[in-house]
Parts: sequence; C-alpha cells; structure tokens
Amino acid sequence: MSIVMTGGGTGGHLAIIKAVKEHLKEEELIYIGSTKGQDKQWFEEDSDFAYTYFFETRGVVNQGSLGKVKSLFMMFKATIQAIKLLRKHKAKVVFSVGGFSAAATAFAARILRIPLVIHEQNAALGSLNKLLKPHATAFISSYLEESPIKAYPIKQIFFDNARIRDKVGTIIFLGGSQGAKAINTLALELAPQLKERGINIIHQAGQNNIDEVQKVYDELGIEADVFGFTTKLADYMKEADLAIARSGASTLWELSATALPALYIPYPHAASDHQFYNAQFLVEKNLAWIMREDEIETGKVLALLDEDLSEKSRGLMEIVEKNGSEKIAALLTQI
Repeated sequence: MSIVMTGGGTGGHLAIIKAVKEHLKEEELIYIGSTKGQDKQWFEEDSDFAYTYFFETRGVVNQGSLGKVKSLFMMFKATIQAIKLLRKHKAKVVFSVGGFSAAATAFAARILRIPLVIHEQNAALGSLNKLLKPHATAFISSYLEESPIKAYPIKQIFFDNARIRDKVGTIIFLGGSQGAKAINTLALELAPQLKERGINIIHQAGQNNIDEVQKVYDELGIEADVFGFTTKLADYMKEADLAIARSGASTLWELSATALPALYIPYPHAASDHQFYNAQFLVEKNLAWIMREDEIETGKVLALLDEDLSEKSRGLMEIVEKNGSEKIAALLTQI
C-alpha cells in the first residue's frame, strides 16, 4: 500500500509536497507529475520517493481551441496511465496539491474510488481544485473556515526565525527565483534613498537578472546582496525587517511565519488573480499592504519605512498556526 502525491508545475505547489513528505518516512511514497513545469527538477532524483513518474501533460486554461483539444487528449491518455499506476502500487490515498500536473492522477483516484485529499494553497481556488472539491475526502485550505486543517505546511525553521520587528534596518525584495521586473525596477528606484537612510538591501532579482541588477547597484555605489535561486531564503527573511514581495502562497505564509511584515505586489497574470486574493486575506486583517503593479508609487512605499511595524509583526505571529505539514501527513496515514 502506498501514498501517491501529485500536482505541481510551480514551486508553490511542489513546496507543499516537499514539506509534507518529510513526515512520511515510514510510508511508501509515489510521485506522479508532469514533464512540463518544475516537477522533474524537484523530484526526479528525490530518494524519498520509491517511484516517480512524469506524464506528457500540459495546462488547458490558457490554450486556444485546438490547444485545448490537444491538452485534453494528453490528459485522457495520462489518466489511463495513472489508473494503471494506482492499481500497480495499491494506492491507499492520493494527495493532490492541484495544478495541471495533478489532473490525471486526481481523476484516476476518483474513477477507482481511492480517497483523494486536496490541498489548495491560494485564497482563490484553482480550476482543478474547484472542480474536484465536492468529491474530495478532505479539502485543506488555510483560507477556509471549514477546512479540517488551517495550518499552512511550511518548514519549522520559518517559525524558529520569527521575531518582532519595529523599524526597518534591512529590506528584502522577493521576486521569486525567476524574478519580477516590477519589483526589480522598484528596488533600484528606491535604492539611493534606502542608502541615505542606512537601510541594507537584500534582493532576489531572479536567476537571469542577477548580472543586470548587480551592475546598476554597482553604478549607484550601493552594496546589496543580490541573488536568484537560493537555499538560504529562511536566513534572508530572518535578517530582514520589511519585505516587498510577490504573493504566491508559499512566500506569503513563510513571511508570515517569520513575523516579517510585507508589501505585496501580486503577479498580475496569476490564474484567477489568486496572488491578489492571497495578499488581500492579510490586508483585511491589517497585517500587510498591497499594491497592484500599475499602482506602485515610490513615495507611498517610502512612507512605509516610517511605520511602526511591531503591531503587524505580532499579529502575524498570532495568525499563523504551526505543524501544518505534520497534521496533513497524519491525516494521510490515518486515511
């Protein structure tokens, strides 16, 4: 009997699986994903999985008419493959984090009447998760009151690094490992005034933008810690007092667990505008700020540097529950 984990495409989805599987060491784990996206990069060589499989699938939503037909045909073929694999490995439960990578295996689980546990990372439900929600054995979301588990599955180190901030001595710009042009531009515009105030800069510029961004800092005569992909993100967050970031679910909850107040600039093309609604969840509780890309004003951003951050920092500590990944792992083993 095995636990099958599926879904991904993006790091936000895959981080959930990575966090949960760390608490399932005694179980036989199978991963089923897609050749598209980041699935193979994350898990193809991961020894925690007894077997990994990657189907030729792709998203349906953003395709033209012919593209949709082709995507659905690929999904149909992958669903047949998934049915065979679930039977072969005697799956006792399927854990899906959504995304197009999850579709085939999630549908196969329902066809075979295997319990399906879904984790939704975002405040706005993804298309697949919305479709399958009524059929799930358990549907987990940190944004829904009826969720059986409210704690978001992130690593303990982010909680360990939590501290109350009051004023800004270091600012971190987080555009993700791929970078965010709007955040990079804002960081460089703010840099001279940040230097005048003696504020240190940490800047995740994106792997392909490091040289370009570093060159501008050098020309400005400003020292900044510039990087793309990193395994030290928890340490960088611990060091910072204020974040300016995209509002993907994992980033938002990691910042919150660290008690690090943030101005969120949502990715404008995210499916169902989910990054905006993720950030809005905290803004409505007066625990964060939000600006659309076309609403960015450097004057308003600079005004945040004079705010007392302690109230938001304490509030974040209170809203984030611990042990999300352990609780999800326990639910999977119980099923």
